[in-house]
Amino acid sequence: MFYLATMTTPTQYNFADLFEAMVDEVPDRTVVVVGDDRRTYAELDARVNRLGHHLRSVGVEAGQHVGIYSYNSVQWVESLLALHKISAVPVNVNYRYVEAELRYLFDNADLVCVVVSREFAPRVAAVAGELPKLTHTVVVDDGSGASIEGLPGTLDYEDALAVASPDRGFTRRSPDDIHIIYTGGTTGMPKGVMWRHEDLFFALCGGIDAYTNEKVTSPAALVERVRDGAAPVTLFTAAPLMHGAGQVATIRSTINGDTVVLMAKFEAEAAWRTVERERANTLMITGDAMARPLADSLISLRETLDLSSLFAVTSSAAIFSQSIKDEFMDLLPDILVIDSVGATETGMNGIKVAEHHEPSRGGPATVQASLDTIVVGDDLRPVVPGSGQVGRIARTGNIPLGYYNDPKRSAEVFFEVDGVRYSVPGDFAKVEADGLITLLGRGSIVINSGGEKIFPEEVEGILKAHPDVFDVLVVGVPDDRWGERVTAVVQPRPGRQVTVEGLREHCKNQIAAFKAPKQIFIVEEIRRAPSGKPDYPWAKQVALGRAELPA
Repeated sequence: MFYLATMTTPTQYNFADLFEAMVDEVPDRTVVVVGDDRRTYAELDARVNRLGHHLRSVGVEAGQHVGIYSYNSVQWVESLLALHKISAVPVNVNYRYVEAELRYLFDNADLVCVVVSREFAPRVAAVAGELPKLTHTVVVDDGSGASIEGLPGTLDYEDALAVASPDRGFTRRSPDDIHIIYTGGTTGMPKGVMWRHEDLFFALCGGIDAYTNEKVTSPAALVERVRDGAAPVTLFTAAPLMHGAGQVATIRSTINGDTVVLMAKFEAEAAWRTVERERANTLMITGDAMARPLADSLISLRETLDLSSLFAVTSSAAIFSQSIKDEFMDLLPDILVIDSVGATETGMNGIKVAEHHEPSRGGPATVQASLDTIVVGDDLRPVVPGSGQVGRIARTGNIPLGYYNDPKRSAEVFFEVDGVRYSVPGDFAKVEADGLITLLGRGSIVINSGGEKIFPEEVEGILKAHPDVFDVLVVGVPDDRWGERVTAVVQPRPGRQVTVEGLREHCKNQIAAFKAPKQIFIVEEIRRAPSGKPDYPWAKQVALGRAELPA
């Protein structure tokens, strides 16, 4: 491999520029590991260049949108970086979507091309005839043997790379290049959040130190840090790349000279063995859906595994209950357990190192606010610390441009007041007397029972602290007297049994009576997104279906 005699020094916050600077600085360092597949910075760069040249050759232009439809894989990472290199826009595709959802997403995102694992090719073929803008597909052979008949402009991924140049030679890029993250949130159809590279860097990809709130001074500072001998970090993110948390973790690693470890599909025991094998320093998860099985499996594994490389377990993008944090601190007393909160629409909102048996302040998480994060009332003025006033999380500074193809919803969430742009997606919070922010919950799922607002996440946290409970979702169902009644859907831990009476007794002294569930339904499994985000519409359907039955 030929390297530049003079190392690249980036002058702008563009992810492709920053990645190339790391390639030139540490070409032989491992950058990504997925199972048995691993790439050094130089190896990854050459393959990314080949894919970029192929996409250019089939007509993908700067600013056009290309879907990535796969489980976690090295090819997912290569596709992401190749699109950044040619100033095209990557669009994450949820691998659980069925045809109707895919048709909506592909149309809403204006996809001209999709990189797809062969397993999912029949789903793309089923909707491709209704998508005239979709003209090319690159198929990653995953050994599934699925049919590729009906795909437009199909070419095998490795065949495409084999005939393309490994050299760079791409046109100049910009910090204004766009990265879109489609988020389904907890309700409704997916929405594409449009980020400029520079804004995403400062909001989610390490441009602002989460603990000191200090900003990176220049693009060159990232290279200087590595050049000065900063030790690389091995980050193992269990989140899927089709979720924003997995993407930003991967981008952050590739522009900082670090190593990112991924797994094709999350499985708790395999995750701990991956930590040992790759000597991971940080394990990043998305809330209780990953934390609970990880904690349970660690009970039997910790005596047989060498986890001495691990210094932190950090969670983002989903609720991380205090009871499960306590289990991690009991099982791994020498590590930090960190709660990081935010949203695709805002970026980082706050972070906190967990304390053992820390009492709740009335919400699922209490954190130190990140730079540019505030809590505002209806008048968009900051709420007074310690006042108890419930406001909404807002962020200024580096925020998204809006939702793609949705000007109405964009105007409701992203707007300007007195020359200041705000992102206010609808998460309720309050500011404590010490300045910390307590998250309460998303406004769209708040339960109004007898005039009282009840935040499901608070009730869920209480129920999850029961030793026999694995997972919980709390919803409101119509009630003639109260307007809505609080209803819990509960999944027991494997091999355990829970009773409605036992759960009610558990809640009695821990939460106000009006917040406690009026009905509790036991199910075999709670349905969540692969990222761990709750599926509240599903839980509400379950509750409505059983509402007339005895609890």
